[in-house]
Amino acid sequence: MVQAIPLEHLVWLSGVLLVAGLATGILAGLFGIGGGAIVVPVLYEVFGAVGVDDSERMHLSVGTALAIIVPTALRSYFAHRRRTKIDNSIMRQWAAPLIAGVVAGTALAAVSPDVVLKIAFVLFAALMSSKLLFGRDHWVLAETLPGRLPMTLYGFGIGASAPLIGISGGGIATVVLTLYRVPIHTAIATSAGLGALIAVPGTLGYIVSGIPHLDDLPPFSLGYVSLPGLVLVGGIATLAAPLGARLAHGFTKRQLEVGFGLYLLIVGLRFVVALVAG
Repeated sequence: MVQAIPLEHLVWLSGVLLVAGLATGILAGLFGIGGGAIVVPVLYEVFGAVGVDDSERMHLSVGTALAIIVPTALRSYFAHRRRTKIDNSIMRQWAAPLIAGVVAGTALAAVSPDVVLKIAFVLFAALMSSKLLFGRDHWVLAETLPGRLPMTLYGFGIGASAPLIGISGGGIATVVLTLYRVPIHTAIATSAGLGALIAVPGTLGYIVSGIPHLDDLPPFSLGYVSLPGLVLVGGIATLAAPLGARLAHGFTKRQLEVGFGLYLLIVGLRFVVALVAG
């Protein structure tokens, strides 16, 4: 598969992955996300270029993205914690339902065709970008966070959606928290702490579910996790995450919302094109 690609093409693809890692790390720190929404579309294109079959590309992209999220989310979280008050009560409340949701979402992803993961990504991008771009300060559900049952359901839903889309869940968690008047910078910092909690079980699930498909995957794949993608993108992203966290505190609430919303809109449209063309 990879052996048939000219050396200069492989060098170019490696450069793309390194740039993607830089962008992933900066935006992860900036928006309190693990970076999966950034890197999944890039990995999808790169894996297509190296000859991965269309039936496996999205699973490999999502699994690799979740593995990349683990160190990136941790670096982002610790960088934010030095500058912003983390709401640890939210993290404690969401820990168990998040993990349960990740297990359920990973199991569903393992038996779902490629197109299901693409549709899930498009729906996520459409809903989140609409709220961020067109939402107003008065678009809130309540002035304070809800009780235990609604918070449990939120946690399970965020955890279940993450492995389907290849994200840390931080973007969704940030939107949910701002709907209850949690300040945007606190919401971003708290959401960053959820990333590794979601990504670790999600990554393990994709490794296990990808083992039967190794013959159809590129060399150096650990199940549905590409080790070259993990090293090239994840290494740079982990180093760049604190820079994004510093940048976040130089922007206003509205600037952060619009920037994140535009990014989600762009990547969502990319997968709409893939669905229509495919």
